[in-house]
Amino acid sequence: MLNFSVNTNVSAFVALQNLSATNMDLAVTQNRINTGMKVASTKDDSATFAIAQNLRADIGGLNAVKSSLDRAKSTLDVAISAAEAISDTLIQMKEKAVAASDTGLDTDSRTALQNDFNALSEQLVSYVNSASFNGTNLLKNGEGSISAILDADATQSLAVTNQALDDTELGAFMTDGGTGVASTVTTATWANAAAAGTSATAVDTAIEAMNTSLAELGSASRQVDGQIEFTGKLNDVISTGIGNLVDADLAKESARLQSLQVKQQLGLQALSIANQAPQSVLSLFK
Repeated sequence: MLNFSVNTNVSAFVALQNLSATNMDLAVTQNRINTGMKVASTKDDSATFAIAQNLRADIGGLNAVKSSLDRAKSTLDVAISAAEAISDTLIQMKEKAVAASDTGLDTDSRTALQNDFNALSEQLVSYVNSASFNGTNLLKNGEGSISAILDADATQSLAVTNQALDDTELGAFMTDGGTGVASTVTTATWANAAAAGTSATAVDTAIEAMNTSLAELGSASRQVDGQIEFTGKLNDVISTGIGNLVDADLAKESARLQSLQVKQQLGLQALSIANQAPQSVLSLFK
C-alpha cells in the first residue's frame, strides 16, 4: 500500500544516501588522480601503507649505502691513478739504474743518470702526497683507510687498508715523515756501477711490491663497482615494488571518474524527483 506523507520522504532519504555514497567514491577517485596513488596514507589501506613504509625505509638505507660506496670509489680511483703513475715511474727509474750499472760508462754519464733517477724519486713523493680524496690517502702511511657500507642495515662493510707506500714499497727511495708531514726523497749516490746496480735491485723489489698493492686496490675497486651496480638494481626493484603496492592505475581511475560523475548527476536528479513527491499530496485536496 502506498503511503503518502509530507513529514517523512523515504524516497528522498534513499536517494540522498546513494548520492552521498557516490560523492565519497568520487572523492576517493579524485584524490587518487591528484596524487597518482591509490594508497597515499594509512587511512586508505593500513596494511599496504605499513608495508610500503618499510620498503621506503629500505630505500633510504640503500641511498646511504650508495653514498658510502661512491666515496669509497672516488678514494680508490684517486689512489689507483697515483699508484699506476708510481709504477710507471719505477719502471723509468729501473731503466736509469740499469743503464748506470754499466761498468764501461764514464763518470759524467753516470752522474747524469743519477740525477734523473733522483728527480724521478721526487715524483714518487709528489704522487704519494697528492693521492688524497675527502681527507683519505690510501697510499701515505697513517692517513686513513676505507670502510664502505655494503647493506641497508649497515651490518656488512668493505675495508681497504692503507698501503703505506712511503713506509714499505717505496721505503728505499723516500722517507716517511709521519702523519701530515710530507715524505722526503732518499737521494741516491752512484759512485760506481755497483752502487747503481744496488739501486736497480731496490727498484725491482719496489716494482714487485707495487704490483701487489695495485692488485689489492684494483680488486677492491671492482668489488665497489659491482656493489654500486647491485645497489642501484636493488633500489629500482624495491621502488617498482612500492609502485605496485601504492600507485594508482590512472587509466582505470579516469574511466571510474567519468562513471561516477554520471552516477552523481543521476543521483542529483533522483533526489530532485524524490523531493517533489510530497507535492503530489496536494492533488488529493483539489
